[in-house]
Amino acid sequence: MKKYLLIPVISLFIGSCGTADQKAELEKLKKQKSEIEAKILVLEEEIAKSDTSKAEKNTDVRTMALVPSIFKAYIEIQGKVDADENVSLSTSIPGTVTKISTKVGQEVTKGQVLAETDASALNQQMNDLQVNLDLAKQVLEKQSNLWAQKIGTEIQYLQAKTTKESLEKKMAALQEQLRMTKIVSPIDGTVDAVNIKIGQMVAPGLPAINVINFANLKVKADVSESYAARVKTGNDVIVLFPDLKDTVVSKISYAARAINPLTRTFNVEVNLSNNSSYHPNMVAKIKINDYQSAKPEIIVPIKYIQKGTNESFVFIAENNKVVKRIVKINREYNGLAEVTEGLKENDLLITDGFDLVNEGDNILINK
Repeated sequence: MKKYLLIPVISLFIGSCGTADQKAELEKLKKQKSEIEAKILVLEEEIAKSDTSKAEKNTDVRTMALVPSIFKAYIEIQGKVDADENVSLSTSIPGTVTKISTKVGQEVTKGQVLAETDASALNQQMNDLQVNLDLAKQVLEKQSNLWAQKIGTEIQYLQAKTTKESLEKKMAALQEQLRMTKIVSPIDGTVDAVNIKIGQMVAPGLPAINVINFANLKVKADVSESYAARVKTGNDVIVLFPDLKDTVVSKISYAARAINPLTRTFNVEVNLSNNSSYHPNMVAKIKINDYQSAKPEIIVPIKYIQKGTNESFVFIAENNKVVKRIVKINREYNGLAEVTEGLKENDLLITDGFDLVNEGDNILINK
């Protein structure tokens, strides 16, 4: 019976010992947890300090000193070379070419005969008419002498006079027809093309010979009517000839005021110097200066200007730190912007590295 009583007592003792060990283990783990948390906190502080040190390192950038200058904007259009005196000549009456008195490249003068068509029939008529005209003149002269002496009748005198005047008019008409068989240059210039051959039939309206005065070349172009208020006679222009790799600085010699109702454009012209390199119908690119600042302004490449929600800004270097400047832009052209507010002369605009820095960052300026 005593043995059976000892069993519960021993079990209770063992149970009480197990509970005490678990509590001790729990206390030990809590202590370890506190120590680990303390170490974590220390490490986090050290890492934070390390990151701050890294953020404070200088960022390498390049800068550009800003210098005010006159800002110019241009309208770019395409035109072509033309000649004021560029004529295509043809015969006035049908006929066969009997003579060509010129060749391509020859300099000719106003009134010079360049070619002729067959005028043999006209010449024969004129020869016959000349005989009759000479006779009519003699008859009139005799009748005049007789009438002065009161011999003969007035009718005879008037008939002789009428016959002579009628023949003179016919001769004048034949002479005009003879003139029309000749192709005559109406200008001083250079023969640019001869499109006829001896023995060839020609007719009015068919191009026979081209003559161009290369001393009066100009560039012509059509400008949209939206620029009518800004493009005037006297505007500065830059004319580029892509094929010649040549550039001419000039002014608009003429700007039309009438708007073409079909194309909604108006014509402008730029006079060219007498240069043998220029040819009619040659393509030319025209840059018309339609805006120029009234005074020197700060000009900044557009790629360095950043856009905010309601503002534009750039980064400036001051005392090796990044400073944000709000800017006001007036006009933009060809990758440049005219800045009228926010910047001043000798400000150091951050160029290389502008997209890697923020306001207040430390920077190292590379030369």
